[in-house]
Amino acid sequence: MAEWSNTWTWIDGEWIEGNPPVIGPRSHAFWLGTSVFDGARAFEDVTPDLDMHCARVNDSARALGMKPTMDSARILELALEGVSKFPKGAELYIRPMYWAEGEGLSTVAADPESTRFLITIYETPMPAKDASLTLTLASYRRPTMECMPVNAKAGCLYPNNARALKEAADKGFMNALVRDALGNIAELATANVFLVKNGVVKTPANNGTFLNGITRRRFIQLLENDGFTVEETTLNYDDFFDADEIFATGNYSKIMPVSKLDERDLQPGPVSARARELYWNYAHGR
Repeated sequence: MAEWSNTWTWIDGEWIEGNPPVIGPRSHAFWLGTSVFDGARAFEDVTPDLDMHCARVNDSARALGMKPTMDSARILELALEGVSKFPKGAELYIRPMYWAEGEGLSTVAADPESTRFLITIYETPMPAKDASLTLTLASYRRPTMECMPVNAKAGCLYPNNARALKEAADKGFMNALVRDALGNIAELATANVFLVKNGVVKTPANNGTFLNGITRRRFIQLLENDGFTVEETTLNYDDFFDADEIFATGNYSKIMPVSKLDERDLQPGPVSARARELYWNYAHGR
């Protein structure tokens, strides 16, 4: 049995402490994967872009054929209520979720009317300020919209990410660059990715094979407002291997510089340091 960190879960109108059982063996999500989630962070008594995460979980539910049952404003209200149950300054992961309970067309499709909602919030530390990632190139690739619901933050997408992470770990790396079907870099297994070359910031174009992250978009805006040129463009492995800096962005860690890509060592650089400073200033309203 896993030892869960301090956790509060709202479901069916009440807050329950811990990790309550919520689905059974005939639940559609349990055996056919109709679940979506979103993730936001609370840290240092701030919850940056929490409203956008609460809205996106409804979009994800619709993308999987479910019927959202909660207004995004109500999800936001519940999230803040849940955060208040933890000690001041706690580092938290905020995860609203929808899943389908019942069968629909030919049992394989879910019944939209059976959609259920919960929000779970739990303690999990932010990475240290000086933490960094090591990367390798994954052999696994991102699916296209024709193959999988890549326009949703859907649980069914993550086994493929897990394969890339395990492959990287088996080679001694922490994460992996993942390509799209055409062989261009799309993202990391668990985050969006940027490179810096000659002072220009570049990131894979939003081509519909990966989720255009809320935190990704926030960093693009902050960097551009600070005077950086940010290009969303087609990038291949060689572009990253030749980069001056590489950094990853995502809700869980916000920003992480890359210190190694396969056999090449890198140093966390000034652009990623500035990006982190800009984000923390934004998060704290400075």
